[in-house]
Amino acid sequence: MQTKIKGMSLWCAAITGVTGLSLVTLSPAIASEDARIDGYYENATYARDGVGLSKFRNTIQLEGEKQFGDVGLFSNVSVNATLRGSYDGVYDLNDDEYGRNAGGPILLQDTAPAPFAAPFVPHGEGLELPNTFDTANNPNDGMIVLGENLHDQAGGVAFGVPVRPCDEDDRGCIDDYLDKDTNDLRFQEFNDRLDFIRELYVDFDLNFDSGNTLSTRLGKQQVIWGRTDLFRVLDVINPVDYSRNNIYDELEDIRIPMWILKTDYRMGPTEVFDGLAFDDLNFQVVWNFDEFRPHDIGQCGQPNVILDAGCFFRGMNNLWENGGTVANFANGSIATDFGPGQIGIRQANLPSWKLSNTQLGLKMEGVYGDLGFSLNALTYRSQLPSLHGGIPAQNGFTGETAVWPSLIAFDIHFPRVNLVGGSLDYYAQSIDTVVRVETAYTSGEEFANTLRKELYSESDVLRYVVGADKNIFLPFLNERRAFLFSGQIFGQHILDHEREQRLLGEAGIPDWEHNWIGTLLIKGWWMNDRLSPQLITAHDFRAQATTLAPSVEWLASDSLKVTAGANIKVGDGARQFDDCRTCNPWDPFTQAYPGQPAGESAGLGGFEPLGRFKSGPIGMAQEEDEIQLTVRYSF
Repeated sequence: MQTKIKGMSLWCAAITGVTGLSLVTLSPAIASEDARIDGYYENATYARDGVGLSKFRNTIQLEGEKQFGDVGLFSNVSVNATLRGSYDGVYDLNDDEYGRNAGGPILLQDTAPAPFAAPFVPHGEGLELPNTFDTANNPNDGMIVLGENLHDQAGGVAFGVPVRPCDEDDRGCIDDYLDKDTNDLRFQEFNDRLDFIRELYVDFDLNFDSGNTLSTRLGKQQVIWGRTDLFRVLDVINPVDYSRNNIYDELEDIRIPMWILKTDYRMGPTEVFDGLAFDDLNFQVVWNFDEFRPHDIGQCGQPNVILDAGCFFRGMNNLWENGGTVANFANGSIATDFGPGQIGIRQANLPSWKLSNTQLGLKMEGVYGDLGFSLNALTYRSQLPSLHGGIPAQNGFTGETAVWPSLIAFDIHFPRVNLVGGSLDYYAQSIDTVVRVETAYTSGEEFANTLRKELYSESDVLRYVVGADKNIFLPFLNERRAFLFSGQIFGQHILDHEREQRLLGEAGIPDWEHNWIGTLLIKGWWMNDRLSPQLITAHDFRAQATTLAPSVEWLASDSLKVTAGANIKVGDGARQFDDCRTCNPWDPFTQAYPGQPAGESAGLGGFEPLGRFKSGPIGMAQEEDEIQLTVRYSF
């Protein structure tokens, strides 16, 4: 199977490279009365400030549908398929940043006062513990310092992170989770999960004498529950590929399709109680029976690594496997050389396929006058990773292996989460505005927590989005066409939040207890709707971070579309939080503060590693300003 996949990836490269532009000679979409095939070729070229080329992705997508009509007991039978293949040339054209030549030797901060230390020391030349590491297994090459593109080391727990593809440098590559080789990065869809199959499903209806219909879709698909954009509240059935363009691509393009059974019992106009009649009422069951799949958060060495989490994970796995130098650690200030199996990430425990690891959702959806609504329930595995401490690790001083309280040694887990929620959309005729509301309450989510000996805790979470869409005429800009204004507020509240003041700062859950992100879309049209400028903004209120994404879309013809834009971030940038340097698990060797119990944090903090949760995805991308050009030819 692997040989076949690699062969297909080479085929994909051939047709999505320079020869891709020859697609302009293809005929329009192939269509007949009961069959349809169409698609597009797209080139997306992005350049990032201070980096150069950050994307040169060439994509071909084909979409087909075949109608079979009535087949036995079933009606409206059809088969649908969407195939997508891409080649991102950035790993060849800018390999000093993202390919086989990325990274190099690094220096790590040592804030101990002179004359005891230099301000910076090379990787491998920190304070040696009795059980240290061998630089032959973890050489000072092909690395960056964790977070170096966003902030200086500023007293935090920084360390070296390998950034080359895993076939070039396998340090820090976590098996079956973040272990992409060069071809996995270049040809993203051609992998063991057959992601080049974006959709492949069969639709069929079963009609009842009552007039009701049971509509079923079976196969690889996206199931869309949400009514809002950018931030997901109910729309959590499919995982998301954030490595394509962080949070900024359309969800339709970055959801990861899964093998799912979705069936809807459609009742149409229905009177439920005397005097209570719905214009439409449906009941839906969703069974995601595919093998578990987490979000693709991006592997360190890719241009897009949401929250920079993939770099933290890779650096931590390298520390566990090979040992390494950690900045500002011993006594809270001295760069320290740890040995293998002492701190870091040991492994990722991805749920294997079994019935109890599948995901089940129920939804009731209806329309009552101008009001559309849904009630939703879902049991699923968290698509975001959770770090569990409390694993056996070696004491760097004595060599003893035990479970140490508050030691920064982890396994990655994906806990079971239960969700209930609902949505509303209402067209207010008096103000000609569509109002959207979506909310979800979850139990079982886990968060980093430096007050707990396992360094994580569980919390219920309330999330919601309130949005509004309105067309507004601005005659001084366009007398013939209204502008679309679409705004929304996303709120998140961690209901079992824990944080308290310690001797040197706050400790506990780094995520904000209450936070809000606001978005605004303004879109206009000119030239018979062939020229459409727009501005998208998003602001994280607690992180004080903002994204501005202006763009202009030009339909040069019915087939050719050109989009030019930018993505600019402003704000306070990275934040600091307790990093557990002072948790002192190896008492008395690391006892820095008299009277502090072993395994309890004094709250000394820095940018790394937990400040990222206060900065959020917008704040952690402050140094990723880009200009972007996308050309799409549809056929």
